[in-house]
Amino acid sequence: MVNILESTIDTIKSMIDQDEDQPLHVGEVMGCWMYLAGLELAKSTVQSAINTTTDHELKELLLEDLALGTSQRKRLYEFMSKEGISMPRASEDMPKSDPHSIPPGTKLTDDVLANELSLKIYSLIIRAAGIAAESIRVDVGIMFTQFQSEKLAFATKLKHSMRKRGWIRIPPFYVPPGYSS
Repeated sequence: MVNILESTIDTIKSMIDQDEDQPLHVGEVMGCWMYLAGLELAKSTVQSAINTTTDHELKELLLEDLALGTSQRKRLYEFMSKEGISMPRASEDMPKSDPHSIPPGTKLTDDVLANELSLKIYSLIIRAAGIAAESIRVDVGIMFTQFQSEKLAFATKLKHSMRKRGWIRIPPFYVPPGYSS
């Protein structure tokens, strides 16, 4: 299936004069650094959740998110290395463990793990959108637009699974004063 966003981005790339010889501004550097730091922290959280859950579908979603995060970390690391940007400290990999050996009271429920994953994805989507909007260089804007679209696609799949299982947390509905249905 053709990815419309990727096609649009490729078209924009071919039409816009690339400005990779222009130095990054401090906002772009900070955005790259903060997003990579967020991905590094998220890696540990997701690995811990994989070690905790016994739910097969949730574990598959966590593994997919881990793979997506690894892909984005690699691309961002390569970009930052090329641009001479120092890297945030990388998180150590979590050791594998048996989810049945975690004592009650310390083991997070699948509902909590899914909602924590959802919140992590949401924060990275918002950060990617901000960086894309604030960037001057086209390559930076496109990279973060791609990151955002990848996270949005994953978030849709996660939301579907959470809704199906009754895990999604929905705020109260708003009914304006005087409204009758």
